[in-house]
Amino acid sequence: MAADEQLSLAQHLPPDMRCLGVISGKGGVGKSLVAALLAVAFARKGLSVGILDADVTGPSIPRMFGVRRAVSSDSERLAPALTRDLGIRIMSLNLLMENEDDPVVWRGPLVAKTVEQFVTDVDWSGVRYLFIDLPPGTSDVPLTVMQRLPLNGMVVVSSPQELVGMIVRKAIKMGTLMKVPIIGIVENLTHIMCPECGARIELFGPCPGSNAARADGLPVLASIPVDPALSVLCDKGGIESYANNPFDGLVDLVAAALNGHGARS
Repeated sequence: MAADEQLSLAQHLPPDMRCLGVISGKGGVGKSLVAALLAVAFARKGLSVGILDADVTGPSIPRMFGVRRAVSSDSERLAPALTRDLGIRIMSLNLLMENEDDPVVWRGPLVAKTVEQFVTDVDWSGVRYLFIDLPPGTSDVPLTVMQRLPLNGMVVVSSPQELVGMIVRKAIKMGTLMKVPIIGIVENLTHIMCPECGARIELFGPCPGSNAARADGLPVLASIPVDPALSVLCDKGGIESYANNPFDGLVDLVAAALNGHGARS
């Protein structure tokens, strides 16, 4: 990928913006949830935040925030939708669809082009931290996104299955190959707390994401338990009000990692 091709996309974003990619080796491990919770934690600190939903064929970000349609703009660029509580700016293909459950039956190049247009044709002015919910896997679309979007860092999401742990290591190696700094691993669905006795129950056994993190010298940023209350809030579009956000105390750490990798030029 030529440097000038990445620069051409970077020029459409605010010069001081920091972009964090959230990726998983496979779908269904909570990647979109982690991207949403990170954005909420940053917004609670008073920071200007946006989410670019690059998971075009499986978008779930709008539903979590209860956002229905994107906002048109008087200018040539589309204005992102705003969440009702924290004013997080969101762009997702589902905000442009007539029905949120309509499928996107597109080939990879068209999906990648759509993600690029979410950069070039959307007004992200004023956003300091842009969280990018990347498609799962290590195939054409996430590869293109990593090449074309100027990522300052990446978080890898895992869940407690050895199969997932193996695929997580593929995602880590992909990030290293693409020279995207990996800030750490987030383990999702790690356990559930017994409501009667308070015991910690590891439903799927120990999380292999910890082993992947140690092998690559990466920190485990958070371990997220199964929480029915969080599931209900996501279904109802109320994730902004979740009280036990595991990233509330990690904003400074993640922000420092993003800012420490230098500005795009």
